[in-house]
Amino acid sequence: MLQPSDFKHRRQQLMRRLKKNSVALIASAPHHHRNRDTEYPFRQHSDFFYLTGFNEPEAVAVFAPGRKQGEFVLFCREFDPEKAIWTGQHAGLEGAREHFGADEAFPIAELATQLPDLFADRDRLYFHIGHEAGFDAQVMAAVNVVRGRARTGVQAPYEFVALEQVLHELRLFKTAAELDLMRKAAAASVQAHRRAMRVARPGRHEYEVEAELLHEFGLQGCRSPAYPCIVAGGKNACVLHYTANNEALRDGDLLLIDAGAEYENYAADITRTFPVNGKFGTSQRLIYELVLQAQAAAIAEVRPGKRWIEPHDAAVKTLVQGLVDLGLLEGKVPKLIKEGTYKKFYMHRTGHWLGMDVHDVGAYKVGGKWRELQPGMVLTVEPGLYVAPDCTEVDPRWRGIGVRIEDDVLVTEDGCEILTAAVPKSVADIEALMAEAA
Repeated sequence: MLQPSDFKHRRQQLMRRLKKNSVALIASAPHHHRNRDTEYPFRQHSDFFYLTGFNEPEAVAVFAPGRKQGEFVLFCREFDPEKAIWTGQHAGLEGAREHFGADEAFPIAELATQLPDLFADRDRLYFHIGHEAGFDAQVMAAVNVVRGRARTGVQAPYEFVALEQVLHELRLFKTAAELDLMRKAAAASVQAHRRAMRVARPGRHEYEVEAELLHEFGLQGCRSPAYPCIVAGGKNACVLHYTANNEALRDGDLLLIDAGAEYENYAADITRTFPVNGKFGTSQRLIYELVLQAQAAAIAEVRPGKRWIEPHDAAVKTLVQGLVDLGLLEGKVPKLIKEGTYKKFYMHRTGHWLGMDVHDVGAYKVGGKWRELQPGMVLTVEPGLYVAPDCTEVDPRWRGIGVRIEDDVLVTEDGCEILTAAVPKSVADIEALMAEAA
């Protein structure tokens, strides 16, 4: 679990990176209604949580370097004993100061009256510009109040900067404490995928397997998946973000599962593909082992000093050569890559950043060049091949086969660490695990 000192350190890092005489602010996530008086489970905005650890809606955090009364100001709901009876404890102003490190705390209802004083005589203002129209309006209304004080000698901010420009670079590099949480999310996800391999059988439904995944997440202390589970049998695996999860599993089909748990706001992201009946068919095995080979080639490129694009390039080169060897493509490999002919079978990138968000923040290019990988970055490596069921230009034996293999990979000082390696992915290991459960 992250400690108050972790969040304080993050705030200090952020404020050190702001330009001189600046102020920054960020709003919490809102509640979203599911229907009438029922709400979706609340999940805090990742940036807000990263800086505050505060897990309530209706809050705004302000960071004002050098402010004499205190640099961290938190606006939140006042404590309401009656509300606590219905929905549980909440911090209130006292809790904001005592438990979350706020130097000052004000009722959220006072935001409009207090913000102008916090903005006064600051040259620039950092916030999430354009993310929420209502919050943008609140911020600019406060700026205009300060502008109206010009004759009293007060200056309003004249430069507006996207907060993510500074904040997301901090989030890209994970600390040891963050990695502990990511390892827990990964461990829960590993157990869930192993469980899915044990229970999947012909005649069961995709939603039954999904229920097993979610059950295991909960048993491991993960109350929520990091994203909607993809449980795609047969041709459904050729739909990249398939989430209907409502069809029966058929003997002779593959099952692609893309699912990861979230633990204390940190995500895991694993994909495995395996035979519903426990045995790969010949065509399935050939496609599967090609994807596995491509993943190994990509992971070999994950180490400090390598560029972000290099794992993807290695995967593509391996996949295209394999597609030619199997007869699904014809031509010279370099030309097929240059022309993008392979994209009818492999249409996505080989990975993304991973952290508090499953598709985590952080620039992929710096100064117009693919950025170098550095220790502390976590990324997914997830090549795949998808032969659409109506792809008439290939032999029928390949049609409807979809395979993706994905692991979470930490860049270390001397290479990389696969956080999700305990889920079987060789043909022999998968078939052995499924045979145990038969």
